[in-house]
Amino acid sequence: MFIGEHAHSIDAKKRLALPSKFRKELGKKVVVTRGLDKCLFVYPMKAWQELAEKLGTLPVGESHTRSFIRLMLAGATDVDCDSQGRVLVPEYLKEYAELSKDVVVAGLFNRLEVWDKKKWEIYRTAAEKNTDEIAEKLGQLGIY
Repeated sequence: MFIGEHAHSIDAKKRLALPSKFRKELGKKVVVTRGLDKCLFVYPMKAWQELAEKLGTLPVGESHTRSFIRLMLAGATDVDCDSQGRVLVPEYLKEYAELSKDVVVAGLFNRLEVWDKKKWEIYRTAAEKNTDEIAEKLGQLGIY
């Protein structure tokens, strides 16, 4: 399980070192794709395969469903983790998430999210201001 937020950086060769505490669970190959809210999602291969199978069963007759499937699947790439736990972030994904040198890698149960550090701080601050509202909505779903 992936949890926590970790400050990292992308080097000049577009390599991102994934947090060392996650490397064993991630394995030697991961999938990086466009995420929601202008971040990147990083999945271990098993979790990616499970998600891709679910996406493959969605009805393609609805435009919003097609758009989401395209966002996730067409934007995905599998990348190898090198001996130092680094992955190469393709330019099109770096541009999509508007990543600068400084990033935050957030652990979110079965995936990681990679955010530009400034964008993460803005997002997190806004979410922190709405915790009561968020908890109330989760309570309505029986989650919290």
